[in-house]
Amino acid sequence: MSPRRSVADTLETRQRILDHSLAIASAEGLEGLTIGRLATELGMSKAGLLGHFGTKETLQLAVVDQAAEVFQREVPGRVKQAPSGLPHLRAVCEAWVSYLEREVLPGGCFFTAATTEFDGRSGRVRDALAGMNALWRRDLRIHVRRAISFGELPADTDVDQLIYEVVGIMLALNHFLQLEHDSTAPARARLALDRLFTVR
Repeated sequence: MSPRRSVADTLETRQRILDHSLAIASAEGLEGLTIGRLATELGMSKAGLLGHFGTKETLQLAVVDQAAEVFQREVPGRVKQAPSGLPHLRAVCEAWVSYLEREVLPGGCFFTAATTEFDGRSGRVRDALAGMNALWRRDLRIHVRRAISFGELPADTDVDQLIYEVVGIMLALNHFLQLEHDSTAPARARLALDRLFTVR
């Protein structure tokens, strides 16, 4: 086997581990990831699996990064061409609703589940989750401020309050989809967002 093929196989195996781990973690939490379980379900040895990540914490951190890549692709990545300002903010939120509605991950929003799991702890995984959430709020804040500067939202809009309400709507959507299996939840989320962004 050529060195190039060996590297490609290693990367492919690592990606397979991450994809399977993310599917489990979205439904059962990051603590649901055990080396023994993953090795069995993926048909690998424990030593072989550990060779890719070293420790469970390193695996968890890699899954957080993988979840961020999926979210980036499925939400902001889908609306790159949307006009700046309020149209972009609306497009981002619609993509976010669609991401949850389409059940891209079997357990719904990975970050909602993982944040609930780790918010009362300390450590690298908790810090990574907090950092990802902070980056996403920063991006939303940029879109809101542009909408204000373009006169599409009132000049006295409380940016942080608006972000708080957007996140609250998405948390509610994930709850009603996952726990209640409420098929009307996406429509309710869209209505709530439209009310939030409509200037009166």
